[in-house]
Amino acid sequence: MNDYYRVKLGRNEEFAQECHDGSFIGTDFTINQDLSGDLPDRWQDFNRQFIPVWLDGHPGKSKIAAGLSCAALHVISKGIPEGAIVLCPNDQGSYWVCEVVGSYYYCPDGILPHRRPVRWLSPVIQREDMSHSLVRTAQSPGTWRNLSKHREEIERLLEIQMPPSLIATDKDVEDPTVFALEKHLEEFLITNWQSTVLGKTYDIFEEEGELVGRQFTTDTGPIDILAISKDKKELLVVELKKGRASDTVVGQIQRYMGYMEEWADSDQIVKGVIIALDDDVRIRRALRVTRNIDFYRYEVTFKLTKEII
Repeated sequence: MNDYYRVKLGRNEEFAQECHDGSFIGTDFTINQDLSGDLPDRWQDFNRQFIPVWLDGHPGKSKIAAGLSCAALHVISKGIPEGAIVLCPNDQGSYWVCEVVGSYYYCPDGILPHRRPVRWLSPVIQREDMSHSLVRTAQSPGTWRNLSKHREEIERLLEIQMPPSLIATDKDVEDPTVFALEKHLEEFLITNWQSTVLGKTYDIFEEEGELVGRQFTTDTGPIDILAISKDKKELLVVELKKGRASDTVVGQIQRYMGYMEEWADSDQIVKGVIIALDDDVRIRRALRVTRNIDFYRYEVTFKLTKEII
């Protein structure tokens, strides 16, 4: 069974064509050394070694920025297994598809010097043929993204190139119909963040102008939104549930918060917010004995107004 990933080849896909012509994918992150003997199996071990190196070359940057860069470098250089299928966006609004066919090698004089050899496949996936869920994941910020939860859809696209139906995969949503109706919740919240009550205190986490706080990658899954207080003293983990939230989401957000505590600076605290259409007695009881997690309900209204002509 194949693993599926998305890898961006430079800012705004600037190196996509060169990578395609040279049959490789790669990354940089200004770690200017051959990593052949320094790629442990776990990215956490790699980060412990190379976060100080990255910070030395980027004074004033945060530990989170260093961790994101080093983790991405490890994933592309080591974490993506041979045989994995990788989708790479190009400047035509579509995705080239390749298979990883070899292990890491270093090309110090070329663009994206930390490389993996690939075999480009003939199908090209058009963005308009992808489901909303796959588009959202594939377009999320960051150098890489694991797309394996969309395996069935990607394989269908590669085989017959047909538009897929809506796919809802969130097991904590009790009503899939509500999920479909509320599929734009994340986009709406991101777009209107500054107008929300959270936006008055927090900003979505950015790195070099990119909203890396959207679908922020962790080793237990992506955080829907990672925000930081305007005074930089608090990190906020936001979990969205497009329907009625069950009490399992409390454990989920606690795992994310625990992860972020490992990344936070020594003077930062981590808080959590659950946003859902509704709650129940189970989640209220769970939150009653949980620290630093708030619950917000959202409301969506639809109104027709007859005009007098």
